[in-house]
Amino acid sequence: MKKINQLGVVGAGAMGRGIVQIAAQAGIQVMLYDTSAQAVAAARDSLKAVWAKLAEKGKITPSDAEASLARVVACDSLQAMATADMVIEAIIERLDIKCSLFRELEAIVAPDCILASNTSSLSITALAQACGRPDRVAGFHFFNPVPLMKVVEVIDGLRTDPVVGDALMVLARTMGHTPVRARDMPGFIVNHAGRGMNIEGLKVAQESVAPFDQVDAIMREQAGFRMGPFELMDLTGLDVSHPVMESIYHQFYDEPRFRPSPIAAARVAGGLFGRKVGQGFYAYPEGQKVVPADAPVPAVHSGLNVWLAPYHSVGHKRAAALFRELGVQVVASEVPPPDALIVVTPFGEDTATVVAAHQLDAERTVALDTFFGLEQGRRRVIMCSDATLPVWRDAAHALLASDGTAVSVIADSAGFVAQRIVASIVNVACDIAQQSIATPEDIDLAVSLGLGYPKGGPLSIGDALGAAHVLEILRNMQRVTGDMRYRTSLWLQRRVQLGMSLRAQAATSGK
Repeated sequence: MKKINQLGVVGAGAMGRGIVQIAAQAGIQVMLYDTSAQAVAAARDSLKAVWAKLAEKGKITPSDAEASLARVVACDSLQAMATADMVIEAIIERLDIKCSLFRELEAIVAPDCILASNTSSLSITALAQACGRPDRVAGFHFFNPVPLMKVVEVIDGLRTDPVVGDALMVLARTMGHTPVRARDMPGFIVNHAGRGMNIEGLKVAQESVAPFDQVDAIMREQAGFRMGPFELMDLTGLDVSHPVMESIYHQFYDEPRFRPSPIAAARVAGGLFGRKVGQGFYAYPEGQKVVPADAPVPAVHSGLNVWLAPYHSVGHKRAAALFRELGVQVVASEVPPPDALIVVTPFGEDTATVVAAHQLDAERTVALDTFFGLEQGRRRVIMCSDATLPVWRDAAHALLASDGTAVSVIADSAGFVAQRIVASIVNVACDIAQQSIATPEDIDLAVSLGLGYPKGGPLSIGDALGAAHVLEILRNMQRVTGDMRYRTSLWLQRRVQLGMSLRAQAATSGK
């Protein structure tokens, strides 16, 4: 296997600079080139300051800082890359420009020099076609900021020699990063898997189910994610994330699961990109995010009778346990009495569908999301139909907030908010596995490190919440909405049918 002793980096921007930093710290000699000599000088000065600060904090020794800087060689031409064992480009995301660079490099470097691209969205196979030796071209996709984001995707194009990817896996570990292996498909692993969160979050908002801040609060405080979709898009910048949504959607030939939102398109057109411009889904006066306060909790409804629908056994059991803890005496009768709040607990259905199926009084019915648990401190979500009267909505809100737990009240939605977003996240990850883009282990690893999802990644989330429940939610959502975006991945369906973990490969085919 080829050992990388000399690494060439083309592009002195944030990504190139980050790659140079971790490579030089790992003891590798790095040659840095950019079409702008000033950019190379600025990058070297910046790295000198970074290493000095790390030494000051005691994270590296002063001698290590000096040695790392000494390993960074500023180059004034591509010809200086002639002795490199590998060259990685971190330049503009344009296929024609990257292909032109690779053609130039092939005329300079040795026949066994690896050519790698840090592209986040372009086809490695297409890039390799620019070269006389496409077998030595691979993807080596880092995430920004490189020193802190400890995952790197190693992407094999259709003509990449597997030993090239093997060498990149070893190099990534040498540089202190965790490598994951991916087949050359749009979005690779992380950007592909990230479709579920943002796209479904935008669909929730488009349907006027809940405002942006409540969707984010639900995803954080009910589902346990570090950030909700709108916080995340404001952080990455909608001018970056929306084109990626459109690109992946079209590269998968208009796959319904990846359908972008006109909400995002309108905001990009209006320049509401997020934190970087001070206005996105949130306002950022003086750089501080403004978050609306939760709606005030209504007064407790004295003498409230509650009838809990028995239609969903799991939901009924969880809600009944909560009502006991809250000191609520649930009415024991086969049908709801005329003066009781009616509480239903659907998985994937909306309130209107449950009301119609069981001929309930729509004015008194609310739905309670039990999927993620109802313990004190975990945000609770109640959902009203279009016919639910405010007096019953407020009674449910006051009751469920009576132990001090935050409550979100949302409009009718197949799958509430978190049910539908999390089910979409799991479903997309299952389809990545089904297409053999990456192993289940690497899917979870890449997403947990690259996106910070909880419980070890999307497939592990599905296992923890119950793959059968995720399947039920998706099937009910597709039935209620008629939208093919919710059709279930065969990976998910078959593992539920066979009682297997979502992380399990097929016993015979390697899938």
